[in-house]
Amino acid sequence: MNRRDFIRHLGLTTSGAILIPVGLSGCVVAPPSKPLAKAKPTPPVGIATGADSPLSYGNPLQRPHTTGDGTPRMVVVFLRGAVDGLNVVVPHGDHNYYKARPTIAVSRPGTQNGALDLTGYFGLHPALQSLLPYWEDGRLAFVHASGSPDVSRSHFEAQDYMETGTPGEHNTRDGWMNRMLGVMPPSQSPMQALTLGESVPRILTGRAVVANMPTGRDATRPTLIDKPEVSQAYAALYAQDAALGKSYRDGISARKELLADANSTEQKAANNGAPLPNGLSIDTARLGRLMQGNPDIRLGFVAVGGWDTHTNQGNGAGQLAGRLRPLADGLATLARELGPAFNDTVIVVISEFGRTFRENGNGGTDHGHGNAMWLLGGNVRGRTIHGYWPGIDDKSLNEGRDLAVTTDFRAVLATLAEKHMRIGDPAMQKLFPQYAAGMPHAMNLLV
Repeated sequence: MNRRDFIRHLGLTTSGAILIPVGLSGCVVAPPSKPLAKAKPTPPVGIATGADSPLSYGNPLQRPHTTGDGTPRMVVVFLRGAVDGLNVVVPHGDHNYYKARPTIAVSRPGTQNGALDLTGYFGLHPALQSLLPYWEDGRLAFVHASGSPDVSRSHFEAQDYMETGTPGEHNTRDGWMNRMLGVMPPSQSPMQALTLGESVPRILTGRAVVANMPTGRDATRPTLIDKPEVSQAYAALYAQDAALGKSYRDGISARKELLADANSTEQKAANNGAPLPNGLSIDTARLGRLMQGNPDIRLGFVAVGGWDTHTNQGNGAGQLAGRLRPLADGLATLARELGPAFNDTVIVVISEFGRTFRENGNGGTDHGHGNAMWLLGGNVRGRTIHGYWPGIDDKSLNEGRDLAVTTDFRAVLATLAEKHMRIGDPAMQKLFPQYAAGMPHAMNLLV
């Protein structure tokens, strides 16, 4: 049996991709070579105008820098489908918001299912209640009106640009998180990056080895790759190629490490016999404990779908609320389970683009442009809306229909790479090759 037949036998092939056994689920995905469509130029950004309440970006809490074990970590949570940032961080102080969204606007603070006031102008969706304590103690912030300078409204294209960190560039072969592994201090561990899911996402695709772990309750159960005869057969096949052989050995090593960590006595004791919550919290709890217990794991990635709310989006209650609530619980669980390592961690929540400012005829919103990035971590300069708010009156909207983008998402990521992950200037060109050349990125995001 040759390698292709063997992989087909195991059901590990997908269209346009090559799977290499590695990590907890046994797969690394090499990117398909499918060409992408041509990007459109970046439009000019609008200027702010009046609002009902004074525009306020919040008041950052003055507090000292805190430390855990001193190992910087980053977790990226990607909301696939384009979450509606205007109903996440709600501009409840602007009457234009309520005029544009007669049935789906989140009502003002103090009303039933109303926004949780943050700054007097901005508020948090009520389903995100479990994150409010992190805002209040200064460890949660948002970068509003942020996103990609590319104006694509295609989910696939926009996600690809955001994951490669090269908007408008179709031929980038690797993801920016994998490139980050290449410029971080050298490590002998094959577990510097861990993704939750059955395959490795675009953002972590590249030369560096990445471990992946299935989601849900089956994540730590043995799989086909754990059978000695299967593992030995793979070893014999990949021994014929030095590069693939090394990737395979690294992957098997990472898998053994992950299984040992996940099934250790310490991990079981931490559960204390209580069942974990359903949904995302199951996975984020496991990720948090693994990252706390193993400082070799520096990067984490989680993708969450279900945000493409073209119909029946809801307001403070309904479809979107039903998805935001477990997301918030999952993030709060991750922060809690990181333990002291939370002080060394920045959790970044991103989505490929925002949604249209005005609601459509189906009680939903369509593909838009500007969105809000979320930042959660022990040393995040929180209780603040970072960036520049362009306004939401008619003449300030992007193409007359969307929140404009005033902060390039790479400005946020480059700042975190440099100030938090301690990646020097010379390496920034490799990390964000189009962006780092002479473009400003330093933001005051950390204490």
